Amino acid sequence: MGPIMTNLSSSSPPTHERAPRRWFAAVTTPQHEKAAFRHLDTSGIETFLPTYQSSRTWKNRQKVTLELPLFPTYLFVRIDQAERARVLRAPGVRQLVGNSREPLSLPDREVEFLRNSLVEQKAEPYVGLVAGQRVRIKSGSMQGVEGFLVRKSGEWRFILTVQLIHHHVAVEVDASTLEPIIH
Repeated sequence: MGPIMTNLSSSSPPTHERAPRRWFAAVTTPQHEKAAFRHLDTSGIETFLPTYQSSRTWKNRQKVTLELPLFPTYLFVRIDQAERARVLRAPGVRQLVGNSREPLSLPDREVEFLRNSLVEQKAEPYVGLVAGQRVRIKSGSMQGVEGFLVRKSGEWRFILTVQLIHHHVAVEVDASTLEPIIH
């Protein structure tokens, strides 16, 4: 199936009447990401729940393909200050990620990278230590995004770390689109 996204064509008032919308990570109750997504989506909140497919074999040897959240217990919402309360009242949503004073927004380019990558390529959770050279994508729609390079089964993988929620995503990339970051 692929990543779950909302309809992005919602109408919004002119920007002079409303604060700009920004992306935030919302923490959900474990295994309630999809329910929270559906509730927020029907409430008119722009929501993004990245998913991946995983094959499993049940005890009865039946094989199934599950669509699972790429970041367990997290989903992303694009909201302004006035919409925060609506998100926090949604069933399954516990809080917005932030510090003790306020929620912290995510850079637009990280969320757009995830959205575009999941449409174009297969992504999967990357658990374990991120090792290897720090690289930057030098061309294409993800130009400028930084991450780490690793190799898996003979393929190059670009590892994006979403710093705010401390999770990693592995995406297959062509090595020719990458350049090393020299400090």
